[in-house]
Amino acid sequence: MKILLTGANGYIGMRLLPLLVAQGHEVICSVRNKHRFKIPRELRQKVSIIEVDFLEAVDISCFPSDIDVTYYLIHSMSSSTEDFDRKEALSTENFNTYMSYANTKHVIYLSGIVNDQNLSKHLWSRKNVENILYNGNFALTVLRAGIIVGSGSASFEIIRDLCEKLPLMITPKWVNTPTQPIAIRDVLDFLIRIPLLEKCYNQSFDIAGPEVLTYKQMLLQYAKYRKIPLYIFTLPIMSPKLSSYWLYFVTSTSYKLAINLVDSMKVPVIANGNNLADLLAIKTMSYEKALSLAFQKIQQNQVVSSWKDSMISGRFKKDLSKYIKVPIKGCLRDQKSTFITNQTKTLENIWAIGGETGWYYGNWMWQIRGFLDKLFGGVGLRRGRTHLDHIDNGDVIDFWRVLLADKEHKRLLLFAEMRLPGEAWLEFQIKNNVLVQTATFRPKGLLGRLYWYSLIPFHYFIFNGMLRNIKS
Repeated sequence: MKILLTGANGYIGMRLLPLLVAQGHEVICSVRNKHRFKIPRELRQKVSIIEVDFLEAVDISCFPSDIDVTYYLIHSMSSSTEDFDRKEALSTENFNTYMSYANTKHVIYLSGIVNDQNLSKHLWSRKNVENILYNGNFALTVLRAGIIVGSGSASFEIIRDLCEKLPLMITPKWVNTPTQPIAIRDVLDFLIRIPLLEKCYNQSFDIAGPEVLTYKQMLLQYAKYRKIPLYIFTLPIMSPKLSSYWLYFVTSTSYKLAINLVDSMKVPVIANGNNLADLLAIKTMSYEKALSLAFQKIQQNQVVSSWKDSMISGRFKKDLSKYIKVPIKGCLRDQKSTFITNQTKTLENIWAIGGETGWYYGNWMWQIRGFLDKLFGGVGLRRGRTHLDHIDNGDVIDFWRVLLADKEHKRLLLFAEMRLPGEAWLEFQIKNNVLVQTATFRPKGLLGRLYWYSLIPFHYFIFNGMLRNIKS
């Protein structure tokens, strides 16, 4: 089959792609930015890649035709608190136009369960996208999923953050809302078995695991699985805004995503019964089994994709390639270098920076900086990193975004996503057995310069300590 995979560099797309290739399909990956599409070289050689932004005016000049199946995996919930529904509608309308040109036979859309009478704005938008897609000139199958549990999924990482960091929780009453979680592996099974199945044309199906659980029960089961203490006390009232701040400060979620999540968590998400699982011979797994599989991937350092690496988790939504050339004019710099005797070990240390490893010196100062960043609406340090020792362009490392990770040429370039009165780069490069560490700051106005000069005493200890410990 000739398959178009939209949202190919998203959480679901990254996991679905190798499965489709393994089945022998011709896969065309649709992404906004080719440079941020991080897949193994052997997989990249087996697929085609096109750049399409479905929010921009339709341009069919380089769009493929005669597509058998298209997966529509585009969502905008995390990018905005106000107009994401408008963006999702516009994206879907443009998608329908592209599909008319592509002559696609079957479109598969992964949506959310929308059975309650009082839907949140997020769930209403998902339902509206379905309605727009049904107007397209193709057969449509909608798979409606509830909370998806898997390593790197937003839901799993939020539950993980809460349980691992808070042995005692004072929670809003929405923790008693019932939901029906489903394992990421089951979602992928449904997605790969549905293409060109005529019995499923122009229908919507709820897909879910076998258990109906409240969010509180999900938290307690997680704690039991991890063998960690957890006590939850529920307040009868807590405003949506306070709930959003609570999620934002405790977990790695962005504030925009927290607002939309809280809005949706008040709505029961329970699947209507259907025979799709029987038709496809799928037996969905329990929540506990889904947790077990997620931790197997984490412990083996094999997390394929994480929502935290998405651009929506940070401050910058556009192409970061314009930042890859570090400016000189109008910038302030702190550059240090040292001779090294073991390039291999030093490079390994550079590639392990951040996350669980930390920043090699003054981690408590980095943590304070991360807390202050959260306080002022930034990303803080809670995003960590997806892999312990592997970095790709576009990855997240705490409150930095990876602009360039070139291990062959021994260079790592990071761009700051923290709240700053300016723009900041941090670069590590090894040349001729010399490790060069460069911090560059392009200030915005007087405040930016005052910020830089006020930190010079801290920079002296932090950057010298980092350099010394990275090379050891």
